[in-house]
Amino acid sequence: MESRSLTELRLRCAPTRACKRFTLAGSESSTNRLAVSGLTAGYGASVAVRNVTITVGPGEAVALLGRNGAGKTTTLMAIAGAIRPSAGTVEIDGHAVAGQPSYRIARRGLSLVPQGRRIFTTLSVRENLTLASRGGDLAQVYSLFEVLASRAASAGSTLSGGEQQMLAIGRALMTRPRLLLMDEPSEGLAPQVVRSLADLVAR
Repeated sequence: MESRSLTELRLRCAPTRACKRFTLAGSESSTNRLAVSGLTAGYGASVAVRNVTITVGPGEAVALLGRNGAGKTTTLMAIAGAIRPSAGTVEIDGHAVAGQPSYRIARRGLSLVPQGRRIFTTLSVRENLTLASRGGDLAQVYSLFEVLASRAASAGSTLSGGEQQMLAIGRALMTRPRLLLMDEPSEGLAPQVVRSLADLVAR
């Protein structure tokens, strides 16, 4: 699928006090938080995305728009190191990471909320969150997703689809990411929760 089938929508955060007050992690910098150039990736002999270029600066939110099968998930997976790109470069805060294992890319401050949630179904909500923690604020996650606090001792397998999505997002936030990638983040969420999530992204 050619890269032109992906539309990059850039949303720049307004320089207001409220915007700056809720920065999740990191500091202001002139370096792009993420710089992707000429990214080509796929599965075996099948090329899913070709020559994708994306830049994300500090304080920016960027949405990839495209129809089903356009390559949005593949692009995010390649950036995060879940699949190895066949060409192109990926830089996080100026550090080249293309082709590195996903755990090394995560150490650069990237966290991915994957499509399909992929929580640990045999672990409790609290265990899912604390297992991922790298200095994250459990109270902040519970404040954003109140149902998770009430179900902290429940196994992941007992959660509804929407609750599992909340848990997947909360788990990513527990890593205090400098760069947060979310694949279909509003899937299964109630409109009120979607609005709260949008407010969080805008911060």
